[in-house]
Amino acid sequence: MTEDLDTVYARRFDDREQAGKDALWPPIVRYLERYFVDGPVLDVACDRGYFIRNVLGHERWATDIRDVGDDFPPDVNFILASGLALGQKLPTAHFGVAFMSNYLEHLPSRDAVIDQMRVVAGLLRPGGRVIVLQPNIRLIGGSYWDFIDHKVALTERSLVEASEAAGLRTHALVTRFLPYTTKSRLPQNASLVRAYLAFPPAWWFLGKQTLYVGERPS
Repeated sequence: MTEDLDTVYARRFDDREQAGKDALWPPIVRYLERYFVDGPVLDVACDRGYFIRNVLGHERWATDIRDVGDDFPPDVNFILASGLALGQKLPTAHFGVAFMSNYLEHLPSRDAVIDQMRVVAGLLRPGGRVIVLQPNIRLIGGSYWDFIDHKVALTERSLVEASEAAGLRTHALVTRFLPYTTKSRLPQNASLVRAYLAFPPAWWFLGKQTLYVGERPS
């Protein structure tokens, strides 16, 4: 299965688009830091580590079903594992922040989405937060299914419902946040991304991904 994913992702994003992703993430991470709380930071289904490589000043962990650990600096603790198995692979009640981006739609079912949120909740320390960037099918429409590995359709409402069913408390919800993919009209350099993030009215025109922040109750 991981060999198939490697093939799919190699075809999906060429070297130019991979470099474009690297340019996008530093200002996105700086923006998301407003939701951070004290404690180690975990990147679930991290891909090439675009998020976790840009997190500064924290103990850093990353997980993925593919063996991508060689992409990370030595201080990132990489765990090769399925997101649904992390309760057996990582310390529980340890993390201040868990992050997931463009991941939940790849799970096999809606029940698996709730299970994943429950696993993440167990990894967070009391008061810890999960930050999710999630394509929103209500905003994207049929192009949500353009990627062969998308299996579960989610909106901002179903994302909140799944998270709260897993025992999390909703801290923040931005229905229209980022554009859909690096193939979209999102500006492909850091200065323009910072300008986009600083001007929320633009989100109403370009935002197709939802930002969700959930909190493990103290």
